[in-house]
Amino acid sequence: MSAFNVAKFGGTSVANFEAMSRCAEIIENNPQTKLVVSSACSGVTNILVELANGVKDETRRAELISKLRDIHTDIMSKLNDVSSIEARVDALIEKVATLSEAACIAATPKLTDHLVACGERMSTHILTRLMQERGIDAVRFDIREALKTDSDYGKAEPNIEATKAAASEKLVPLCKQHVVVTQGFIGSDEDGETTTLGRGGSDYSAALVAEAVEAAGLEIWTDVPGIYTTDPRIAPNARPIPEISFSEASEMANFGAKILHPSTLLPALRHQIPVFVGSSKAPQEGGTWVRQTVESAPLFRALALRNNQTMVTLRNPRMFQAYGFLANVFTVLAKHKISVDLVTTSEVSVSLTLDQN
Repeated sequence: MSAFNVAKFGGTSVANFEAMSRCAEIIENNPQTKLVVSSACSGVTNILVELANGVKDETRRAELISKLRDIHTDIMSKLNDVSSIEARVDALIEKVATLSEAACIAATPKLTDHLVACGERMSTHILTRLMQERGIDAVRFDIREALKTDSDYGKAEPNIEATKAAASEKLVPLCKQHVVVTQGFIGSDEDGETTTLGRGGSDYSAALVAEAVEAAGLEIWTDVPGIYTTDPRIAPNARPIPEISFSEASEMANFGAKILHPSTLLPALRHQIPVFVGSSKAPQEGGTWVRQTVESAPLFRALALRNNQTMVTLRNPRMFQAYGFLANVFTVLAKHKISVDLVTTSEVSVSLTLDQN
């Protein structure tokens, strides 16, 4: 196992110069952090997704690209010297403009991945330079050289073995010498084409990278101080949970807790890498540790809320004291690749909850 941590910063954590500076301070305060995974600046991915869907109105398209430029220019204007990154950021914005024009003619999943990946590629140029100006020995690494996936654009599946081999060869040696800044959310297929893991995939990709380098720990820095007993926006008395098990956190993520992407914990679980969730805005408030086993065992840990559910109820008197009915129901669901969340049964009915999509 590598003796260093992986720290992932979400979009709100790298939203502007002040937010990025807080990230740099967190890294400075933990010498064990050698690999930093960054999302796109807050709001950028939404702009890129809209452009990728094909904006035929030239005025609207120009407005979006101008907004994109302003977000990054504003941060760079507060740096002392941007000569090493300004041209690279400008080139990526020009690439976005070119690809957005192509999307108006024919939007494809492959083109979309190339376009939306530009957000993380820009933010990491800026974050790396900001860290360098603070005296951190930081280098930028293109994660597409290490995180290998299939070619299912928009929701690519990682190739675990290929990713581990590439990370061991290229990332681990670099982390031993520098603090490495890289991108979340994106990877590349066997042809070298850019792929994405889907919306919310930055946490997942950080966990995949942590697994590949066999990190000692994974830190997920967001805008709330840990995982709460329930959504604090709905229940003001909700409180942070100091520690929670992998299985509990996975259930919470799957059933609507927005703090973690549902797939995030799988790579960490495979290698039992402890995961810390905290707020980059208030790191002094602590956060939540997610571990294989925890010492505390309350009667209940948390309450999750999942919206946009459809309940399907099947009733048939022939179910009474019969067998095989549920097997037939789940055979139909499996045929159509439909995942079931909850099941309740009686002697003559069965109710299932499904995602609306």
